[in-house]
Amino acid sequence: MQVVHTAAELRAALAGRSGTAFVPTMGNLHAGHVSLVELAKQHGQPVVASIFVNPLQFGAGEDFERYPRTLGADCEELAAAGCDVVFAPDVAEMYPVPQTFAVQPPHSLATDLCGAFRPGHFSGVATVVLKLFNLVQPRVAVFGRKDFQQLLVIRELVRQFNLPIDIVSGDTLREADGLAMSSRNAYLGPSERIQAAQLQRELAAIVTAVQAGERDFETLAATAARHLKMAGWRVDYVALRDAATLQAPSPDSTRLVVLGAAWLGQTRLIDNLDFGLDNPA
Repeated sequence: MQVVHTAAELRAALAGRSGTAFVPTMGNLHAGHVSLVELAKQHGQPVVASIFVNPLQFGAGEDFERYPRTLGADCEELAAAGCDVVFAPDVAEMYPVPQTFAVQPPHSLATDLCGAFRPGHFSGVATVVLKLFNLVQPRVAVFGRKDFQQLLVIRELVRQFNLPIDIVSGDTLREADGLAMSSRNAYLGPSERIQAAQLQRELAAIVTAVQAGERDFETLAATAARHLKMAGWRVDYVALRDAATLQAPSPDSTRLVVLGAAWLGQTRLIDNLDFGLDNPA
């Protein structure tokens, strides 16, 4: 496995090679990331993973400075998973001049749900992903469904810019108690880690109710949010949406997603479950 740090080294590593499958990450990898690399291997060769903590997607007071940087351990994980090339640039390499050009996602995606609580986040995500796509030139790119809103932003980016890239989504991997795997789980204290699985349980209860015929989506979401607040969480949102558009479900919706974001102590956790109205995901 090659580890490269500059755009020139990346282009040299990929020269004459086509059919690249790409997995962008911010590092501090866990089994969920490894599963995305394994999925990428099914869709293209060589497999390229990027490790870059992108400052554009962090707002004031967020955890950019303390986000874990674990490049050595990450490279060991990626090599064991069969990754071919790791692109690990620094900020100066990705942004050699001030990034005054930016990608602005559609208002309906950029300012709703997580976008309402993290202004500018999805513009930062879309901008760095477009830059990475330009550098790697992949045929396929793999993203996890845990960041469901981000996945839709990237799909729309590819569609609107006519990029010749297939976006493949990977399942959310979970701990034994249902907690979605996340690099930020490392921030949780011991008692918080035990409590953290409640978010998934509340979302799962909504799925069960909807599949049993309940259609008062707002009440279901409000009830879940109330349960979390009573247990000490600070809730950003719990919402049920059409899985294809992230808009409010309509009578024509055939697949839904229930999404939640909430703070447990100093750690913000997100999760989602997408499901058909007849069959759970």
